Amino acid sequence: MNIITASARQGNTSRNKPAPPYQMLKKIVAIGPESTGKSRLCEQLARHYGTVWCPEYAREYLLKHGTGYSYEDLLTIAKGQLALEEEQVRIAQTLSTTQHSSSPVSSSSGLLFIDTDMYVMKVWCEFVFGNCHRFILDQVVERKYDLYLLCNIDLPWVRDELREYPDPEPRRQLYSIYRDILVNQAVPWVEISGNYEERVAKAVQAVNNIL
Repeated sequence: MNIITASARQGNTSRNKPAPPYQMLKKIVAIGPESTGKSRLCEQLARHYGTVWCPEYAREYLLKHGTGYSYEDLLTIAKGQLALEEEQVRIAQTLSTTQHSSSPVSSSSGLLFIDTDMYVMKVWCEFVFGNCHRFILDQVVERKYDLYLLCNIDLPWVRDELREYPDPEPRRQLYSIYRDILVNQAVPWVEISGNYEERVAKAVQAVNNIL
């Protein structure tokens, strides 16, 4: 599998600078439109590599406060997502120092799988409200990740109480937005498509390629 990177075209940026020696944790983000298997993929990858994953904070927030969200709610959700990510970073770093030598991940390089980052919040803000909070835009620049898994829309849309876009056209539109974002940034990324088993296999190969 070819992992796609824009670094050859764009040069080095703040998003792909080498991490300091103490920051050995590799962070892998699953992004894409709703109902593309992001949460399931992160959970399966965390189980495969013996680590933890960071769920989508928006689900917890909307289940508690209702689906009639506002533009300001999305800022609150973004901050909650980052706080949840930092909590899982600490857990993953602790795990990485105590893993047995037979683990697929060495103790010097742990993994954290993340369902949703600030790119997702940016797309959400702009798609629904036509604008994005400065805080989210700043975090897009400042946060550093090691790999993106772009989940394709080839899975059937599954209804639940929080999902908004069952129709094919907005799903295709959102997928194109996410793909354009990844093409025009420097962090390696790979498209994840196929059935659930094929998606996991592609993701594992992509993760192994950056270890």
